[in-house]
Amino acid sequence: MPSIFSYQSAEVDWCENNFERSAVIAEYYNTISNVSFFVLSPALLYLNRQYCQKKALPLYFVSGLLLLVGVFSMYFHMTLSYVGQLLDELSILWTLAVAYSFWYPQAYFPKCIKTRRHFFWLTGITTVISTLMSFIKPTLNAYALNCIAFHLLYMTWKELKKCNDKRVHRMAAVMVMWWVLAITSWISDRWLCWLWQAINFPYFHSFWHVLIAMSLLYCCPLVIYFDVSYEMPSFKPKLEYWPSDSWPVVVPYVTLEEPHKQC
Repeated sequence: MPSIFSYQSAEVDWCENNFERSAVIAEYYNTISNVSFFVLSPALLYLNRQYCQKKALPLYFVSGLLLLVGVFSMYFHMTLSYVGQLLDELSILWTLAVAYSFWYPQAYFPKCIKTRRHFFWLTGITTVISTLMSFIKPTLNAYALNCIAFHLLYMTWKELKKCNDKRVHRMAAVMVMWWVLAITSWISDRWLCWLWQAINFPYFHSFWHVLIAMSLLYCCPLVIYFDVSYEMPSFKPKLEYWPSDSWPVVVPYVTLEEPHKQC
């Protein structure tokens, strides 16, 4: 029986041919494409530094976990080991759990939850149970994690109905565009592998890594914008673009307008 750390001991194998470009890296492009997460985390921290100065813990925590997602995903695709698969998937689960814990609006808490601290406990218990369940049928984990995106999209839609800022609506639309491209790449690699193998282009899972990182580059500032609106009423969030509004491709970030001075 192979070790859970052994190469190709995972229950999942993606479309890219194994060991085609390296003797030690099973899926070469699926591995190196995770570099996008190493760019994503510092970019979020740097651009949204004004938010971090006022409320540091959430973004530092989430950015650190996104780095771990990149590290564990690289390890998984390099080895295709069982341990690598679980580390990859569970790092995503816990990143989502931490993001929900810090940023889920209190207005949407269940009626039995009265404080953020209680919501932390609810999220933590749910995540621990989900972590244990992930060992039952690991091949289903990725599908379950992707389904969480539909709840995030639903929450975004609810918030946009209350927001009149056109820049926020534009950012949300671009975020959804990147997510649609990302999930299409993921599904294509999973379900249409025979086609991509036939035309010798089995690289759509590597596209997924880059495209989902791009989607998160828009998603996180959007969440921060709404968090400031709910949790920091003395500040007004303002959406800015880097390097400038005039560029055809931009990266959004949130600044805080100074609190109103009392007479």
